[in-house]
Amino acid sequence: MNSASCAAKISTQPFSLNPTSPASHDRPLVSPKPASLFLGSTRKLRLSSSSKLNLHRRSGTVVAVSDVVKQKKSKSTHSLLITKEEGLELYEDMILGRAFEDMCAQMYYRGKMFGFVHLYNGQEAVSTGFIKLLKQQDSVVSTYRDHVHALSKGVPARAVMSELFGKTTGCCRGQGGSMHMFSREHNLLGGFAFIGEGIPVATGAAFTSKYKREVLKEADCDHVTLAFFGDGTCNNGQFFECLNMAALWKLRIVFVVENNLWAIGMSHLRATSDPQIYKKGPAFGMPGIHVDGMDVLKVREVAKEAIGRARRGEGPTLVECETYRFRGHSLADPDELRDPAEKAHYAARDPITALKKYLIENSLASEADLKAIDKKIDEVVEDAVEFADESPVPSQSQLLENVFADPKGFGIGPDGRYRCEDPKFTEGTAHV
Repeated sequence: MNSASCAAKISTQPFSLNPTSPASHDRPLVSPKPASLFLGSTRKLRLSSSSKLNLHRRSGTVVAVSDVVKQKKSKSTHSLLITKEEGLELYEDMILGRAFEDMCAQMYYRGKMFGFVHLYNGQEAVSTGFIKLLKQQDSVVSTYRDHVHALSKGVPARAVMSELFGKTTGCCRGQGGSMHMFSREHNLLGGFAFIGEGIPVATGAAFTSKYKREVLKEADCDHVTLAFFGDGTCNNGQFFECLNMAALWKLRIVFVVENNLWAIGMSHLRATSDPQIYKKGPAFGMPGIHVDGMDVLKVREVAKEAIGRARRGEGPTLVECETYRFRGHSLADPDELRDPAEKAHYAARDPITALKKYLIENSLASEADLKAIDKKIDEVVEDAVEFADESPVPSQSQLLENVFADPKGFGIGPDGRYRCEDPKFTEGTAHV
């Protein structure tokens, strides 16, 4: 794809990608101190005399995933990373994520959604690159920025939009909202509002796979779990505890760090003693790898290796995807803390634009093909909005459902009716 994009970087822990592959010719971001190895910056970006960003590359072993693939397919004439069908699938999924989130912004400001809504614009390469490689039985555990993860896993746009509208037709019947997408059918085990709280759930899901295979003797159970979380989470205790357990038990899990360089308004470099998150993997006996999260093809190649490794029972992998969100932390954030030059730099590396360019330049798709997908997705998103808007709101009787293991112990009265339907209940005078 983009010849100026960042390459995947592997820590000193051995990994199946070729560690001797030639370095990429990136234009990395200026770091705040000359000694810093990180691509992000807390200082204003400096412009070179040629009016282009003067960027420093991370040191250490560098692997260009595209080069690795070319070596693997050296006998191939074109050495393409994907087929036409795969390329169109990736493009459609990324377009769906972007268009859906753009529509969410419109609906939020029109008062159709409530609470905090965190959009995923700019990070689509990570969700698409990883999740579209999964089987239906594989699990995904997300964060509060979970709409697009749900869509990539196959949850219908109607169900996600209805959930955002708080309607009964939502994937959680309107009780989850933006930050708590869940679908048992699609093995989406939830979005989680508090950072880090989803990682233990993902670790438990991976342990379930191990238990089924080794204790229940389900020999064909090779289900993989993806745990998504951000850079700010990597300083929390759950992160380290779960990496330790996953490595100890060789669980089928991939820890995917969506490092968008900012934890709300806190620069990653200001909050972390060693900003290279992927290096934390080897400390627990697992491979750690850094990849350009703005390049869906590079993400996909790394994801193939990590997911395949997990499925073979070879243990977990920590993957740091360096990406960038194009909007504020949430729709309530005016996004005034990040430097305009930094935002412009990443906007110029839009992952969807890069994939579109790759598809056309390699004759995998025409402009007409891609415009047809754009039109299709616009219709899907419009339909989702109409469906959500016309769907009914939950009844009051739904309020206490799924609160207690035995709802009859509190939520349902002796007469079989829900207690919340009693006017005295909300007044606090009902006999319970």
